Amino acid sequence: MAHVIKRYSNRKLYDTQESRYVTLEEIEEMIRTGREVSVVDAASGEDLTSVTLTQIILENERNHRATLPAAFLHQLIKHGEAWQEFVQRSMRASLEGVVSSQREMDRVFRDLAVRAGWASILPRVDVRAEPEGDKPRDAEKPREAEKLKEEVTALKERLRALEERLEKRKGNGK
Repeated sequence: MAHVIKRYSNRKLYDTQESRYVTLEEIEEMIRTGREVSVVDAASGEDLTSVTLTQIILENERNHRATLPAAFLHQLIKHGEAWQEFVQRSMRASLEGVVSSQREMDRVFRDLAVRAGWASILPRVDVRAEPEGDKPRDAEKPREAEKLKEEVTALKERLRALEERLEKRKGNGK
């Protein structure tokens, strides 16, 4: 669910969940931390999200925190809506690719963590967010867990045996 921000006629932004006024910088930080933000006009309910996010980008440009190339901006203005639609489609596709890659990396790391026995220290994730094809079948889970336990037990035994050999060598070398 999106974090709803109401924009009043005096241009003030009100966070409805936190019950306080916020700045553009605070909205930018919300987005950077992964929250989805929706900005609506307090009187009409009109969606102002795109306008507000564009304003954040323009403020960053003004403060030189992010610089879009002038040639890119010229093309954007020169070709109008057609260029804007192309840029929007391209950016959407790129972002979808990034999100997909992040999900895949997360799945791979979680899989490795489970195999290494670190699953208990990982934060819980909403499994509905994972693609259906990536989930192990329920019947395989107990088998995999048992197999991992056996591997850990075997590794512990090997470690104990190596420690004993090391202690014997220390005793013989004195």
